[in-house]
Amino acid sequence: MSLKKIAELTNTSPATVSRVLNHPDYRCQNPDLTEQIRKTAREMNYIPNQNARNLKLGDISHADKVKCTAIDLLMARFDSLDKDPFFAELFRCLETEFHHMNCVIRQTLNIPDITLANAQKKRPKSRGLMILGKCPPEILDRLTQRYTGVIAIDRNPMDYKIDEVICDGSRAAFMAVEHLLELGHTKIAYIGDCNMEARYMGYYECLLAHKIPLTYDFIIPTNQTREDGYRAFCEIFSRANRPSAVFCANDITALGCIAAMKECNGRKKQQVYKPAVISIDDIKEASEMSPLLTTVRIPKEDMAHLATLTLLDRLQKGHREPVRLELPCRLIIRESCSMYIP
Repeated sequence: MSLKKIAELTNTSPATVSRVLNHPDYRCQNPDLTEQIRKTAREMNYIPNQNARNLKLGDISHADKVKCTAIDLLMARFDSLDKDPFFAELFRCLETEFHHMNCVIRQTLNIPDITLANAQKKRPKSRGLMILGKCPPEILDRLTQRYTGVIAIDRNPMDYKIDEVICDGSRAAFMAVEHLLELGHTKIAYIGDCNMEARYMGYYECLLAHKIPLTYDFIIPTNQTREDGYRAFCEIFSRANRPSAVFCANDITALGCIAAMKECNGRKKQQVYKPAVISIDDIKEASEMSPLLTTVRIPKEDMAHLATLTLLDRLQKGHREPVRLELPCRLIIRESCSMYIP
């Protein structure tokens, strides 16, 4: 499968296909074309290197085993990338890194796939595994026995059982809530997972550090989806005691929250309720919506790059002890957060 063939199937030029596959942030004027190119490349097993193609097809005799590495991907949080834009964008960054480093995604798995493989005691064909998101401990123990190298990319650490590339969710949440406090907000709601979730702990710790009591009515547990964000804001909107600001655990929840805000206020001619909204991730849509979303950026490109390098080093026996690489996050101030006016 060549760039020219993908271009023919997607009715575009080889140059456009090359830009899309080699630059994760590149987007065509038609957004649907960008995803169509990536989808076609995945479906047709596009690999830019002939050695890697041989390895993908199982022809090890004609593959350079030093330069080409087959890697499995495990989506631990969702069964589909469509459900979480952050991990979808991270996946695209990984695809680009794999192209550059002659790696091959042999198969993309989810938790049921791993459970079935463990029950059948099947040995994976790939030596390396990359985990996107938080993996259950009981499954992680099995994975470390099945694969030579395992690395996880997530917002939260997993206690040094495996190699990790993280951007601490607790620190990101603390940064987000502190920005709201600097704007004068003290009645701050939390929308997101509350079950031992680092971002919830960061929210709580920031309020505690500034001696602001926790208001349990302002905490709305969700599964961190767009639909949950929408429902959570509707719940807040219906209350008499409303927060002046909302911290969402991720951008996709915040997008649902803002959509609900627009709809709820559209029904009212007076007393419009528009709290400040802030979140974590900085997905592409955050910089394209209205209002532009204030968020804490997680460096997906760097995480993908360092995770690939670390996994390859593990497979080449360059290091033996579990490694944790923690990258800093950065506050991106946009339109969705405003100064509190009593």
